[in-house]
Amino acid sequence: MTAANTDSTRDLKKYVLLAATLASFLTPFMGSAINLAIPSIGREFHLDAMMLNWIVTSYLLASCAFLLPFGRAGDLYGRKKVFLAGIVVYTVFSLLSGLATSGQALLIFRVLHGIGGAMIFGTGMAILTAAFPPQERGKVLGINVAAVYTGLSLGPVLGGFLTHNLGWRYIFFLNFILGLIVLLVTLFKLKGEWRDVRGEKYDLAGAFLYTLGMASFMYGIASVNAGTLAHMILALGLLLMVMFVRQELRFSFPLLNLSLFRNLIFAFSNLAALIHYSATFAVGYLLSLYLQVTRGLDAQVAGFILLAQPVLMALLSPLAGRLSDRVEPRVLASLGMALSAAGLFFFSLITSTTPLWVIVGNLVLLGIGFALFSSPNTNAVMSAVEKRYYGVASATLGTMRLVGQALSMALVTLFFGLYLKGRAITPEAGTLLMKSMDLSFLLFAVLCACGIYFSLARGEVRAKQGER
Repeated sequence: MTAANTDSTRDLKKYVLLAATLASFLTPFMGSAINLAIPSIGREFHLDAMMLNWIVTSYLLASCAFLLPFGRAGDLYGRKKVFLAGIVVYTVFSLLSGLATSGQALLIFRVLHGIGGAMIFGTGMAILTAAFPPQERGKVLGINVAAVYTGLSLGPVLGGFLTHNLGWRYIFFLNFILGLIVLLVTLFKLKGEWRDVRGEKYDLAGAFLYTLGMASFMYGIASVNAGTLAHMILALGLLLMVMFVRQELRFSFPLLNLSLFRNLIFAFSNLAALIHYSATFAVGYLLSLYLQVTRGLDAQVAGFILLAQPVLMALLSPLAGRLSDRVEPRVLASLGMALSAAGLFFFSLITSTTPLWVIVGNLVLLGIGFALFSSPNTNAVMSAVEKRYYGVASATLGTMRLVGQALSMALVTLFFGLYLKGRAITPEAGTLLMKSMDLSFLLFAVLCACGIYFSLARGEVRAKQGER
């Protein structure tokens, strides 16, 4: 290889890392930042509790419904093409969300925003993995994970600061600027294409069944107390997902390789991830409302309080990951899930007068629990499959994360509909807000406690590696 080629390859890897890392920062940053803006959005557009929940849930629902189809499209037709299209969609609708003139318009933009996010989710990590040789992947994947946790950590602080000082729209404007940077880097610096699969057909029927089935299922759960129509949509979603599984088992080149789930370590680790994200994702959203509406704090102060959890996650996750190379991952992950269950149960007992230092202390407990669970559980998933299935395993785990996040918000929407109905989230509705929060946290604690069983029952990863 000539010096010119070496320099070109080095530059390409540098820009791939830059684009993938910024893209990995964008989505968790937006997810945690928007929680601080929810009360302000509700006041400006006069939205009730249910509509505000959908501002958050719609993005997640769209992301998880389109992740698998776009991930597979990237494998077949070119990951850079799908990634670039996703950045364009994400950036455009970041701007339009910031310019929205009504709650209904913002909701539509958030759905389209989520589709762009799915295109980024489904291809960014695969491009990064393909661009670097095996001996360098650990380092760059570590940088990528650090970007995710940085987004989670900065989201409450910057989201609260921007909302308090400039207005909630500037959260979207900041995402627009960052998205524009990723777009320019991808467009002008990422030469070539990443496409490892040739000669296979795209499962169009499977993609249709999965997208419509997942969207219907999630919407049905969130709206189950809305009447007969919601029940019918939920039933339709379940039927379509059953049809999707049947389609995947019959199709030669499926979107999702279901045969991997015959491995109990892989299946139970993914199930544990689904349960944990379902139980923990809505914590930031609920506490943001609690701190701003019930306790009367401004968005900036609330953001600093919520910072306690992601900071602990960022600090301890690398340590937990390294520890899981020596200690059986199921032990660490189960301990983490137990700590999360304890923290969630405590949050179901808080009142409008609970000292703030107690809230911060419990967020620290949740952060430790999440760190102990996440990295070891990921290690277990990836260690359970052969190298040729790493991409599929990563995409499956990503799907579990997004479905869990969407399910978490869907359950909150369900309980808010049960108690708040059509009321706006104001201090006058504080008692009803607290009741819906208590029930949400209690259910999440029970979910986490049940998840401990699957985390422990997955089996020994070390023994499995020894067999291979």
